[in-house]
Amino acid sequence: MASVEVRNLSRSFGTFKALDDVSISFEDGGFYALLGPSGSGKTTLLRLIAGFGYPDQGHIAIGGESVERVPLEKRNIGMVFQSYALFPNMNVFDNIAFGLDVRGVPREDAAREVRRALELVQLSELETRRPHQLSGGQRQRVALARAIVINPRVLLLDEPLGALDKALRLDMQVELKRIQREVGITTIFVTHDQEEALTMSDRIGILRAGQLVEEGAPEDIYRRPKTRFAATFLGEANIFEGIWTDGRLRLADGTLLETAPGAGRGATGEPGCCLIRPEQVRIAGENDGGTGNRLEGRITRRLFAGNWTTVFVDYQGKTIRVGQANTDFLKLEDGSKVTLAFSGSNTIPLQS
Repeated sequence: MASVEVRNLSRSFGTFKALDDVSISFEDGGFYALLGPSGSGKTTLLRLIAGFGYPDQGHIAIGGESVERVPLEKRNIGMVFQSYALFPNMNVFDNIAFGLDVRGVPREDAAREVRRALELVQLSELETRRPHQLSGGQRQRVALARAIVINPRVLLLDEPLGALDKALRLDMQVELKRIQREVGITTIFVTHDQEEALTMSDRIGILRAGQLVEEGAPEDIYRRPKTRFAATFLGEANIFEGIWTDGRLRLADGTLLETAPGAGRGATGEPGCCLIRPEQVRIAGENDGGTGNRLEGRITRRLFAGNWTTVFVDYQGKTIRVGQANTDFLKLEDGSKVTLAFSGSNTIPLQS
């Protein structure tokens, strides 16, 4: 297994700059997500690490070895595509064995490695089936087994669960994480799914317009993002805009919001913004104390989603989302006046 180091990587296609001076590290044995909107550069970064093309400038090192000019076939990379790219004329066993055959591994040794991979992905009983006889989740496992059977230094996954329905995708998240932990391989995956990135990864890199906006542990980026883009892209966010006044944010109506310390705080008089997540806002009761940030608003609608209820509250023409894992909000009526309360320590100042 090996770590991956990317330094000052840039890649353009004509006048379009897909990657712009990106630097990021992937530690040995970790599970990393690259997250961002379409065209942000995440797939380009993954493909350059794999060797599907060369960067215009910058460096890529795998296990300390510079590889930015090394051909794909010499990097020993395992890759799983969204389409799985299985050979329809081969059965499961031969699909998995393909990479070993290309490398000239003796058939007896290859068979042993294939059966070990089949056991790892829990498909030992299906080795004689063709791809069209498998479910989507089973095809995904075959593609994964084919990628890891060659004992690659790094595993790259490009939207690996994107073709699955929601229920199956949730099951495969658990399975993929289990397999990655058992193998212990450095894994980098591209996804559009925020929940998938939060659930599966050890660290997340968020890209926008070819640049790395933010990188860190999932909980850190979710709870204490540094930038407005990261805050709004990863999860639901209530964003307040105003003017900084001695570490507090003054809203248009004069309300002062207490905020947590952070680089997003500006000097007094500068414009700025801050974040509060919906689950960190509560609707204050009649006997609720007056500490922390408090805003008066009116309920416009409620959204029930099983064990989670979201209430939409109008405050000065702005919609604030309040979310709780209970159904008490169902007792509230649309049009009701409410007081919203939230802690200053959870109100995070953001950089633009």
